[in-house]
Amino acid sequence: MTSTHTHPVTLDTTVHHIGVQTLDLDNSLAWYRDYLGCEPTWTLTTFSDLTHRRLPGITRLTELVLGNAHLHLIERPGLPALDPQTSIVQFQHVCLAVETPEELERLRDRWIALYDSGQYIFTLPTYPTDVVVDDDGVSSFYTYDVNGLEFEFTHIPPRV
Repeated sequence: MTSTHTHPVTLDTTVHHIGVQTLDLDNSLAWYRDYLGCEPTWTLTTFSDLTHRRLPGITRLTELVLGNAHLHLIERPGLPALDPQTSIVQFQHVCLAVETPEELERLRDRWIALYDSGQYIFTLPTYPTDVVVDDDGVSSFYTYDVNGLEFEFTHIPPRV
């Protein structure tokens, strides 16, 4: 087999949105609104043939604003998230950075309060990890959304 060397395409890009598949859009929408302060910007209930081929059974898609990024909540029937101990090829987690270590604690405490409220249905009934600080001063914790998708929240201190 011969190989030809090609130059990679150089892109000046940012992440526009993260697509989150859910079995229950209303539950997810309430969770992201109440936990992260996300606000919906639009909802679709009719889709192109391409979308139906890619996402069979899709019923609704709602966009949420999260800072400079967007979440697309995609409602379609299927199986719930796998146990985190199962190793499969997928995006493993999404990391969101905050400005201060105190904000990490606030987010963790808010997650626990919302979970304990009983207002949401969680695919994985697991509390967030403790906030840990790495040797380089980066602090973070990990948790799951109502769909069982893993998020990391982190604070990266300024480099001197």
